[in-house]
Amino acid sequence: MAVQILLNLLIAVIWMFLSNDWSAPRFTVGYLIGALFIGILNRFWPHDFYLKRMWAVIRLLALFMKELLLSGLAVIRQILRPRLNVRPGIFALETRLQSDWEVTLLACLITLTPGTLTLDVSRDGRILYIHAMDIQDAAQLSEQIKGSFEKAIMEVTR
Repeated sequence: MAVQILLNLLIAVIWMFLSNDWSAPRFTVGYLIGALFIGILNRFWPHDFYLKRMWAVIRLLALFMKELLLSGLAVIRQILRPRLNVRPGIFALETRLQSDWEVTLLACLITLTPGTLTLDVSRDGRILYIHAMDIQDAAQLSEQIKGSFEKAIMEVTR
């Protein structure tokens, strides 16, 4: 992947050199030409095209921002009600993530989302214990986390 990035930057610099224009727009055009060139020749590389992973990172950030906004609004809605109608609880989330980095990222994303908090991680890193402000159905909440954050993390790291 690093070779693809360096090659893309080299193509952009060569494009600027051949055009005798060292401006940012010329670099951008050269970079896009390099990305297109590397994308076309992707089948000859042992790794996936590096922009796919960058796109996965952007999607993960967008997913987090969406969840942050939605859960923030849900917490505000609960706070502004005259009577609290919440059922707080702790549930165990069994994850398919393997590396410590993946599990840590998931735990941080859960903790940064309003209304949820990662309390503990099992020794083997397979189970996260999560406190949620309002649990209607623990199984449904687990599937929601697995279908969103866990899936997006696996797309970024694998």
